Amino acid sequence: MTEKELYTLKYPIGEFITPKVITKKDIENWINTIESLPQSIIALTKNLNEVELKYKYRPQGWTIQQVVHHCADSHINSLLRFKLTLTEDSPIIKPYLEDKFAHLIDYNEPIDSSISILIGVHKKLGVLLKSLTEQQLKLEFVHPEHGKRFSLEETIGIYAWHSNHHVSHIKQALKFKSLY
Repeated sequence: MTEKELYTLKYPIGEFITPKVITKKDIENWINTIESLPQSIIALTKNLNEVELKYKYRPQGWTIQQVVHHCADSHINSLLRFKLTLTEDSPIIKPYLEDKFAHLIDYNEPIDSSISILIGVHKKLGVLLKSLTEQQLKLEFVHPEHGKRFSLEETIGIYAWHSNHHVSHIKQALKFKSLY
């Protein structure tokens, strides 16, 4: 498999590109995407058996099960990043090692606990994000791993992309039906 083919499997919807101008409509659409993630994952995984949950979306990629657990962990972090940014002055957020998380014991457990987390976190995220003023949307945090500042409006777009990115991974794994 070529590097380009692996890249396409890793980023089936491409990478997130921040629009030059973020509109209210962008924010609304992104929040809708974020709010719908739990139901999208439930719809795709509700009838999967243990073997199907082990399907991978690409060679050396995560299983469907790992993707669901990752979404819960990642979006817990997103909620905290939004809250820290709203309550502190340009906080430096704490990154985490996603690949190492994906190999912890809880990623071998059934996905129902992570789906419950996603339902709760996304309910809270939706309420919080819909309440943001134009001024709050401009607030920023510092991501030390990337060495740059991110505004909350851009971060809403990133997490909407992240939601679609991993829904695409699950669909891709179900299409390939491969354990690689």
